[in-house]
Amino acid sequence: MGGTSQGQSVTSEGLVGEGPLRRQHLGRALEEVRVGAFSQSEGSVSRWSEQDVPRPRSGKEGGLFRGQEDQCHWATCRDRAEEGSACPTVYGTKGKARTLEPNRWELNLGGVTWGRHPSLSRFLIRGGKQGRDPEPPEAGAAVPGVPDMSFRKVVRQSKFRHVFGQPVKNDQCYEDIRVSRVTWDSTFCAVNPKFLAVIVEASGGGAFLVLPLSKTGRIDKAYPTVCGHTGPVLDIDWCPHNDEVIASGSEDCTVMVWQIPENGLASPLTEPVVVLEGHTKRVGIVTWHPTARNVLLSAGCDNVVLIWNVGTAEELYRLDGLHPDLIYNVSWNRNGSLFCSACKDKSVRIIDPRRGTLVAERERAHEGARPMRAIFLADGKVFTTGFSRMSERQLALWDPNLEEPMALQELDSSNGALLPFYDPDTSVVYVCGKGDSSIRYFEITDEPPYIHFLNTFTSKEPQRGMGSMPKRGLEVSKCEIARFYKLHERKCEPIVMTVPRKSDLFQDDLYPDTAGPEAALEAEEWVSGRDANPILISLREAYVPSKQRDLKVSRRNVLSDSRPAVAPSSARLGASTSAVATHTTAPSGGLAGAGEAGKLEEVMQELRALRALVKEQGERIGRLEEQLGRVENGDA
Repeated sequence: MGGTSQGQSVTSEGLVGEGPLRRQHLGRALEEVRVGAFSQSEGSVSRWSEQDVPRPRSGKEGGLFRGQEDQCHWATCRDRAEEGSACPTVYGTKGKARTLEPNRWELNLGGVTWGRHPSLSRFLIRGGKQGRDPEPPEAGAAVPGVPDMSFRKVVRQSKFRHVFGQPVKNDQCYEDIRVSRVTWDSTFCAVNPKFLAVIVEASGGGAFLVLPLSKTGRIDKAYPTVCGHTGPVLDIDWCPHNDEVIASGSEDCTVMVWQIPENGLASPLTEPVVVLEGHTKRVGIVTWHPTARNVLLSAGCDNVVLIWNVGTAEELYRLDGLHPDLIYNVSWNRNGSLFCSACKDKSVRIIDPRRGTLVAERERAHEGARPMRAIFLADGKVFTTGFSRMSERQLALWDPNLEEPMALQELDSSNGALLPFYDPDTSVVYVCGKGDSSIRYFEITDEPPYIHFLNTFTSKEPQRGMGSMPKRGLEVSKCEIARFYKLHERKCEPIVMTVPRKSDLFQDDLYPDTAGPEAALEAEEWVSGRDANPILISLREAYVPSKQRDLKVSRRNVLSDSRPAVAPSSARLGASTSAVATHTTAPSGGLAGAGEAGKLEEVMQELRALRALVKEQGERIGRLEEQLGRVENGDA
């Protein structure tokens, strides 16, 4: 059964009930009930008015009748089951109705009397003391004991209150993708401004698909994959400082780092740049450091957390005594000085990886035995998802000391693990449940109750996994604040979260400076003890008309695109020059082979040939223009 909350209206076939009705659980005493047929036209919920009584939906005496939206319930009196003799019942409260005279009755619920009077042809309810026959007040009179709520702010103001999600059209989805069926609570999907990566089914080992974002539609079964693992791939993560580098963890106990070609895969990729071996059981978690270059964290089913320097393929730190059971997830804080973890022993821990010490620990953060997750927020708080003892899904917000939950909310009783995605720029958390068909989003603030529900995006198909686009990959011209890539059984569907705005100008309040692709620290600096926040970039530079969608913000693109326009004849020369720059800078990144010198000489020869060709074509164009001028002047 249902109840109405304070200040909320319930309509049931013409009857409007308003007032502070507190919904009680079964077995608890009813603290206060004041329900009446209030007028909505007067703008105040503390005014009486008369409304018609709905006819009972069944002729049975003592029957229970449900109102709209399951918020109000009506029962016929046992002594009089005729039209107009309907009486209300309250959730979790039992009462008996008695007849006072032929056309008059009263019903006592928890010490409050509900009555119908013969002098009224319409229905009126009023709260009163037990055993007293209430007198109906005049229409328009204020109700004693009911506060005037005319000036009460009912809705919390937030610029994200009207965020709505919308799936893209079918021709912009990625069809016929065989999403992995491995039993692991991973997102199975990773995305950045250039590529979409999805863990897929593969025979004879593990593989994942890497697609350019523009390659939508049906994906051919023969499309090349990244297939160097000998066991199923469990987790993947794009490097935040290089959009062409991705790490993967697998059941073969290894972590591999891959370099994806700039234009995507043309053939299966089987040779990783680096193979990291140190785990004795399958590796289910890989996540890059948010600010230090080439620092990667991995966690396996051996309950060990390893931190690697990918540039040198060496193990920096081994944390093997802090988790007594399976690690569900790991999340870095804003500057990468700490990380938090959720473990199967129902504890949430905050760990300093360089010292190998436990900073804070909360035992039994969620009482349920099903998987939970913990993520760091930008201000140092920890947001967790899990299950209660009664297997109800929960959200919780913790202070940095993990002492007591600042907020704890129960969502529903589904059994899929909740995957949280956090946007530090807007302080919005998106919660996606494995096997759910919805995405809930909440705003985190500094005022109680701290976790504010915003809205829910609902679709028909359940989700197998989910990927989240970094902020610098969004279309700011459309006020897009988040984009998710929802995995179906054989499809990947982008879902766009938008704040409706009428202006076409850049929205500063929606797009504060966000983390860019440039690393704030080198791996050696981070190991030496230095910390740094992410280097921020402005998304205003990426604000372009919707037709120029390819422009993305990164330091390299800004420098290359800031050059003055060149003539078409010299465009190929510029392309060759950029190719030379690419090959000369590649060795400093540690990803070039030993034959770079020979390749550089070949490029220089090609450049000289192109210069000669440009000179020859320029002379030819000059001759043609001279001939054309003579023809136009009539000289020829």
